[in-house]
Amino acid sequence: MRLVLVGPPGAGKGTQAAVLGEQLAVPHISTGDLFRANIGNSTPLGQKAKSYIDAGELVPDEVTNEMVRERLAEPDAQKGFLLDGFPRTTPQADVLGDILAENGMELTAVLQFDVPEEELVRRMLERGRSDDTEDVIRRRLAVYHSETAPLLDYYRDKVIKVDALGSVEEITDRALAALGRERA
Repeated sequence: MRLVLVGPPGAGKGTQAAVLGEQLAVPHISTGDLFRANIGNSTPLGQKAKSYIDAGELVPDEVTNEMVRERLAEPDAQKGFLLDGFPRTTPQADVLGDILAENGMELTAVLQFDVPEEELVRRMLERGRSDDTEDVIRRRLAVYHSETAPLLDYYRDKVIKVDALGSVEEITDRALAALGRERA
């Protein structure tokens, strides 16, 4: 199973990615983890990424794309994977399509974790992070909507909407059912 997880900040993507990865016996690949691993291991891509981060700049797509390309070439990702945080934009989706096509693979589905905006704001405020003010949260949600709405249209034939309200277990069960799978 080759899945992309999409959802706004606070929708529980990271939590669901870890649980679903276990349930489906495929690696959970998060761009955050890829950055940390490459930077921590001082790989050439990690050093490039670090130079941008240290300069206070966004890491360019080329660097992120290459990290994902390398990770998807690893043996454990051959039987499937869950991508969390990639692609974020349609140009990144084009790159993912190219990577999969080069390896004779196809994306199984895009799981869209759906949560009403007021619930997202409430969840993120409850986390109690100092940088999570209501204004900042609403700005992050606006960025998500402007960047991700085109992605959902791009993948419209593969999107499976999952109601992400409820307990972790309920959401996992809904996602597995939507994929035609049962809890392992």
